Amino acid sequence: MHCDNRLGRWLHSDTPWIWLNAGAVALCLLTLLGILALIGSRGMAHFWPADLLQAQVVHAGQSRRVVGEIIRHEQVSVRRLQQAGLTLATTSPRVGRTLIHGGNRELGDSDYFWVLDSALRERAYPDQLAVFERTRWGPLYGYLRGVSEDGVALQGADGDQARLWQRFERRRQRTAALRQEMEQIESDLLPRLVRRLERLRHQQRPPRERSALTQEQQRLQQRLEELRRQAGRDRFQVELADGRIREFAMSEVIRAYRPNGMGPVDKLKHVALKLWEFLSDSPRAGNTEGGVFPALLGTVLMVLLMSLLVTPFGVLAAVFLHEFAHQGWLTRTIRIAVNNLAGVPSIVYGIFGLGFFVYFLGGRIDALFFPQALPTPTFGTGGLLWAAATLALLTLPVVIVATEEGLRAIPTSLREGALALGATRAETLWRVVLPMASPAMMTGVILAIARAAGEVAPLMLVGVVTQAPGLPVDGNFPYLHLDQKFMHLGFHIYDAGFNSANGESAQPLVYATALLLLLVILLLNLAAILLRDRLRARFRALEPEL
Repeated sequence: MHCDNRLGRWLHSDTPWIWLNAGAVALCLLTLLGILALIGSRGMAHFWPADLLQAQVVHAGQSRRVVGEIIRHEQVSVRRLQQAGLTLATTSPRVGRTLIHGGNRELGDSDYFWVLDSALRERAYPDQLAVFERTRWGPLYGYLRGVSEDGVALQGADGDQARLWQRFERRRQRTAALRQEMEQIESDLLPRLVRRLERLRHQQRPPRERSALTQEQQRLQQRLEELRRQAGRDRFQVELADGRIREFAMSEVIRAYRPNGMGPVDKLKHVALKLWEFLSDSPRAGNTEGGVFPALLGTVLMVLLMSLLVTPFGVLAAVFLHEFAHQGWLTRTIRIAVNNLAGVPSIVYGIFGLGFFVYFLGGRIDALFFPQALPTPTFGTGGLLWAAATLALLTLPVVIVATEEGLRAIPTSLREGALALGATRAETLWRVVLPMASPAMMTGVILAIARAAGEVAPLMLVGVVTQAPGLPVDGNFPYLHLDQKFMHLGFHIYDAGFNSANGESAQPLVYATALLLLLVILLLNLAAILLRDRLRARFRALEPEL
């Protein structure tokens, strides 16, 4: 009976609730850490140079050589394999199998294939096996067997793989320099000339003023053709897994390395190069390879522009509702409407942004300021400005509610004291109320950034694209192009994960991009938190003692 009384008193005390809350918080933290660990490990695996396996696959009396990267192992039901038409001579209910990435996508039906563990024989990891990362068709696996220029073989010493590899690297670096110049002409110089010519045409300038630009355009096009011809001279030969020797263009190779012969330091250098490429280059091969710099830049610019739009409107709305509006039924109704807007699905905001911002406002801006470009729209189509405005509208209720909570926490005595000392109502608001409410404003901005940075659905309607024609920021006036379509990390994850031809090849990049998106959100929130803490410390003297 005494134990029952003690248990009853314990259950009716606050202790169970404290332990329950602590357990819930610990469970949430463990779940968050588990998700971050999964995304981090899978994402960093995208940059690590995995060893290449060479083995014989023996099945049904036939043998073939395979070369590739081991992706994962799993145990599978024998009945499932038999239902798929595979004959197995085993009494075990489950067998192991291995997923191998064989590369060489253009030479076979699939570059990913499953092999039973019992069928893999003579496993080896030769140092001479090489990986050739290409601009298309994914990686190429095999042995380097020769280098040629204009069809003439450039042979080194017999059996001297080191000298042959040096010859290959010199030729690859030369073609890489040519490809870099071609990309500069195609993505920067020629588009800049085209925009200048288009601007002169819209201004109805005489043809003689455009002749110099036209001649420069022709010169660049001739230079581009010459670079393509020079880059197409060098080729190399590779021995594939089946023993055949095939020839490939050197200009398609981004990077080549032999992972089995790399030490820890070499692998770390490779990871650093891949990370830099990931952060600084544009995507290729249908967004399943290359970098994410356009998506990274687009995400950061959109979030910053959204913050600049939502902060003044959210603060002004909160100040009016709390400081100036009559606290009657209409104000209460507006507050209820604002709170309900926070729960509206984001795709609804996207539809509103498409109809109001793009078609209505954008169409009228084109008619007033860009009539010479019609019927081609300038602001009457999705772009960076309308995407930021749509997300600002989406996050506006968050900023209003957070700011109004901060205003409500300021004692009325401070306002009355400032007024009693002779300050006007505007001076009281500007010098006393708003500084003390600034941490709450920044809290609203932090919540707005956290939600807006990961939104994808509304952006698909108001400006985000799979491949942007250019960057929103460049060296051409006005430098920041608000009408430019842009890429976004969230949409890049969606496109690479669900629209790629091969889901297995896109998985590493999806995890790496998801990890980068989390880091971007973390850095943006951290910057806002630091600013909020500085504001809080600066105006701490104005806070009343509790």
